[in-house]
Amino acid sequence: MPTEIERKFLVKNDDWRSLGKGVFYCQGYLVSSPNKTVRVRIAGKQAYLTIKGATTGIARAEYEYAIPVDQAQELLQTLCAPPLIEKMRYRVEWGGLVWEIDEFDGENQGLIVAEVELADENQAIALPEWIGTEVSHDPRYYNANLSKHPYSQWAK
Repeated sequence: MPTEIERKFLVKNDDWRSLGKGVFYCQGYLVSSPNKTVRVRIAGKQAYLTIKGATTGIARAEYEYAIPVDQAQELLQTLCAPPLIEKMRYRVEWGGLVWEIDEFDGENQGLIVAEVELADENQAIALPEWIGTEVSHDPRYYNANLSKHPYSQWAK
């Protein structure tokens, strides 16, 4: 079973900005529950349907399939509940790992999160100086939850 093992952190400064190029992402959810999510995503000029299982620790089952962009656009517009997740994703190589930094837009504007995929849950990593508080175990920062409870509404 394909497994995603990921740690997620808030970003505390802009020192990462010159290290990677951004790609626009738009994604929405067909199913979003604590046990499973089914996501439609357009990343640049590619589109994907992704199925994820329940998170256990920092790991979960993940299946991802390429789909035609026009079908992804139709799914996002007709079957995914608003608001959609809009963000620029930057890929930064640091410390022998690839960090993905998401700068959110739309309803989640102002939130910047970095995540790193690992080979196993106990893998030791060195943190870049631009990494802040770890939020791996805080479900508010899951993209599926950000679509239901956007960052812009947290203070309300």
